[in-house]
Amino acid sequence: MVTIKVNKIYNMDCLEGLQRIKNESIDCIIIDPPYFIDKMGDGWSKNNLEKSKSKAGVVGGLPVGMKFDNKQGERLEEFMTPIASELFRVLKKGGFCLTFSQARLSNRMGNAFENNGFEIRDLLFWKRRSQPKAFSQDHFVRKMAISEEEKNRIIKELDNRKTPQLMQEIEPIIMCQKPRDGTYVNNWLKYGVGLINVDFQDKFPSTIMEFNRDENIEHITPKPVKLIEHLLKIFTKEHDVILDCFMGSGTTAIACINTGRNYIGFELDKGYCDIANERIDKIFNEHNK
Repeated sequence: MVTIKVNKIYNMDCLEGLQRIKNESIDCIIIDPPYFIDKMGDGWSKNNLEKSKSKAGVVGGLPVGMKFDNKQGERLEEFMTPIASELFRVLKKGGFCLTFSQARLSNRMGNAFENNGFEIRDLLFWKRRSQPKAFSQDHFVRKMAISEEEKNRIIKELDNRKTPQLMQEIEPIIMCQKPRDGTYVNNWLKYGVGLINVDFQDKFPSTIMEFNRDENIEHITPKPVKLIEHLLKIFTKEHDVILDCFMGSGTTAIACINTGRNYIGFELDKGYCDIANERIDKIFNEHNK
């Protein structure tokens, strides 16, 4: 059996990896699970995602990410429930678990954690640049078996009417906490977690955090290193052990290195795992110049 060590990313399924971590040995968890929108479920494929992203806006008659299915939320909750159970087990009492989510499915993500004993303490938001994803209906009208005159009339009537999706400029982060042992003070003295740091910037930390996307990262949904660093400074302290069981291209690991934290990562896709390790090696090579 593989012994899980700190400051390493393991190319393995997250559930398999989590089961090898000791009870209450993790100080904080920061994860960005699959959101279960189009092609981003438990059977996701990096190649399929890239093919979907490269297509011109429409998947199965609806824009990318807009292929509504009333079972998406159920599948997300079902997928996350056993993972949330393991995360609860390995996290120290009073420790925080921050999970990114997709706006319209965040309730299902929250259910998986709350049903496994976590307290939902707050909802944070990453404010970011975005592009409108709503689509006009012209291409559907053009396919209708009606006269060109009638098509033109309908298109004119639907002018400026688009699919129901406003421009998304925020991404939710569900702030979960494992119930503490006694008072906040007692829990901190025993486990060193459970309180937030508010003294590292000019203003009191807000639930809305604005950071630009990182450029040239080989991942379909990369999070900014500066954003993860910001979260680490609020919810952890130096030398803490941070777990990310959906490590992707390694952003959490890099943020931990930059802020003096330790990390444990799991990533199922070998390609992303290699990218993450390459990014980490680059940091150490630059430091050693």
